[in-house]
Amino acid sequence: MEEKLIGKITHYFGKIEVAIIELSGVLKVGDRVHIKSHNNDFEQDVSSIQIEHKNVKKAKKGDAIGMKVDQKVKEGDEVYLILP
Repeated sequence: MEEKLIGKITHYFGKIEVAIIELSGVLKVGDRVHIKSHNNDFEQDVSSIQIEHKNVKKAKKGDAIGMKVDQKVKEGDEVYLILP
């Protein structure tokens, strides 16, 4: 499968399992992402995106979004969009 780097994790809230991602590309609800670093390597579907605590369907380059993640992540982990 082809992947495209679309962001980096800048913060992780462990209690609520939400990652803050600084986007370098477009991300939509329903997309599938691959999160990887030397500690992490997993895929998940994007079920919700928040900007400033408001749910949105789509976010663009330059946005800082909140996204629920299935596993613990760390600052600096890279987020790749899995292309169909």
